[in-house]
Amino acid sequence: MSSRKRFCCKSAANKPHLNSQKKSGSFTAPIIALVIFIGLTIYYSYFHTVDDDIKDLVTVYKSPSCGCCNKWIEHLQENGFKVRSINTSNMNELKKEKNVPLKLSSCHTAVINGYVIEGHVPADDIKNLLSERRNITGLSVPGMPIGSPGMEGARTDHYQVLEFNQHGNTAVANEY
Repeated sequence: MSSRKRFCCKSAANKPHLNSQKKSGSFTAPIIALVIFIGLTIYYSYFHTVDDDIKDLVTVYKSPSCGCCNKWIEHLQENGFKVRSINTSNMNELKKEKNVPLKLSSCHTAVINGYVIEGHVPADDIKNLLSERRNITGLSVPGMPIGSPGMEGARTDHYQVLEFNQHGNTAVANEY
């Protein structure tokens, strides 16, 4: 009987040790996976906006205090576009990320179906771009010309809609 007790005691003494090793080993893998998942999520959300990939949704990045940007958004909505507006104070960094050349910049930057739309580009020009699927980075109306959508006024200035590529090369897409 004493040998039997000794056998049971050894077995009981070994079980907690084995179980604790299994628990710590099985606990480490999920923690590592969770840390990697959280890290990738933060990295991805910082460098990429998921809404940029939603078909036919225009994501507009703008200063919170810009009134003409809101008027341009209304112009897009009146022409059938779904729009999501994101206020940001870091427009220069965003323009760099979206490959908008400095000479083409305006007050807001938008993204639709992988294209960048810089400034007060008329809705019809965006629709034409989407239907033609040209191999360019996007369209721009540099500056803030009076008479362009969102910049309506007493006069209408002549302005051009420029298409641009990733190297900053431009071509006239339309004139008003």
